[in-house]
Amino acid sequence: MSERLGLRKRISSMSYQSTVATVFVVAMFIDIMDGTIVNTALPAIGKDLHHGTPSDLAWIILGYLMSLAIWIPASGWLGDRFGTKKIFLFALLMFTVASALCGTADSINQLTLYRFLQGIGGGMMTPVGTTMLYHAYPPHLRQRASSLLAIPALLAPASGPLLGGWITDAWSWRWIFYINVPLGVGVFLFGAWRLKEYQHHAENKFDPSGFILSALALASILYGLNRVELLGWRSSEVIVSLVIGLVASIALVIANRYVKEPLLALRLFKDKVFTATNVVSVFATGSFFGLILLMPLMLQGVRHLSPGESGLTTFTQALGVIALSPFSRKLYPKLGPRPMLFFGLSLAGMIMLVLLSTHVDSNLWVYRGVLFGRGLCWAFVFSPLQAAAFSQVSFSDTGRASALFSTQRQFASSLSIAVLISLLVTGLDKVTAQISTIPLHDVPEHLYNAYRGPFFLTCLMAFAGAIAALFIDNDKVLAVFREREAAQRAAAAAPASAPDLS
Repeated sequence: MSERLGLRKRISSMSYQSTVATVFVVAMFIDIMDGTIVNTALPAIGKDLHHGTPSDLAWIILGYLMSLAIWIPASGWLGDRFGTKKIFLFALLMFTVASALCGTADSINQLTLYRFLQGIGGGMMTPVGTTMLYHAYPPHLRQRASSLLAIPALLAPASGPLLGGWITDAWSWRWIFYINVPLGVGVFLFGAWRLKEYQHHAENKFDPSGFILSALALASILYGLNRVELLGWRSSEVIVSLVIGLVASIALVIANRYVKEPLLALRLFKDKVFTATNVVSVFATGSFFGLILLMPLMLQGVRHLSPGESGLTTFTQALGVIALSPFSRKLYPKLGPRPMLFFGLSLAGMIMLVLLSTHVDSNLWVYRGVLFGRGLCWAFVFSPLQAAAFSQVSFSDTGRASALFSTQRQFASSLSIAVLISLLVTGLDKVTAQISTIPLHDVPEHLYNAYRGPFFLTCLMAFAGAIAALFIDNDKVLAVFREREAAQRAAAAAPASAPDLS
């Protein structure tokens, strides 16, 4: 009994910043990791539910993505209108309940429906959670908040394949969903007890045209990009989907001009720092998630490693991020985002070029070393990038900015994966067409060579991000940072320096 009271007392004494950080990191971890775990388990799901065709299984992913496309843009308005605590807890509860339902699915159609429900929670959790985090941390501490954001964003994709392979092999694919339930319930109860409510009291009316057009634009684009893997770029289905998405995007921009408070606050792109950091993020996100996709495919498909062995190889990237993140956090106030992003992305691109000199029988420690080095570089990328992106954003616009940033990252991830997979499939098709003329012992090397083009493209994305980083106004970011830091210190010192009038 005394131990319970002691634990409760320690939890009650946690700072509010620590509370928000704990809730955010755990919730985001299970949300982001869920995607990579599902990808690993798709073959087992198809076999168990007797639908093994790629087209059928693709809807397990597409159902989730369609839901994200609808709810990410609306999350900023919902958080402002109804309160970040209410919306975050609702999203977490929806994600947890839908995870339990996914584990009980008896068909692909059921699983797709439950994944759509899961996406309602997943689509709102990230932007609303980011808003809560930035509300809890004052501007001069936003680099620390950004470091917390990087934890689930970097660790979850790296650990997902490892955990997913182990759970699927040891128990069943159903447990990749069931495992979310106790974690989700625990975080929900803790958040309901400890989180504070924030609600933007401006009477912003809901923007129905923005909701419909943003959902149609993002859903169509994500659908088209994710069908490229199965159908190719010339497919009428892909072309029509992308054209609909493009037209809806143009209509959204035009409609934004006639709405006082649009759902997606595109006016935020008038700020050059916010625009530049989002451009950098497109390339950085594409390179990061692109290689995260390619490495397991190569290690399992060409090197024939098990999901667990593949996960152990790719996990070194997370270790690199963990190693240098504290140093990056201390360096940010001194250097600012521009030199850190340029250095991190340039060096990451050069390190990844090592992959072009590898062969099908290269030692696995070469890949582990490359990924560890890349992780060291990424410690200088995501945290400074996120901190800089929100450095010029006002307190009241944080929710809208979070929705925009999350939308951009989802688009960048899907676009890079579509392009990389298309390039990979083209290379693999060439090998298949020439298979009769290739000596049997050389086939693995030819299959491996098909990955060189996609590997090189991830390097180019990193270099492009480094170039884009040069357009960030470093002085403007640091000036705001130091000004707010000085104001914070002055406010803290004011009572102590006040004259004694007694």
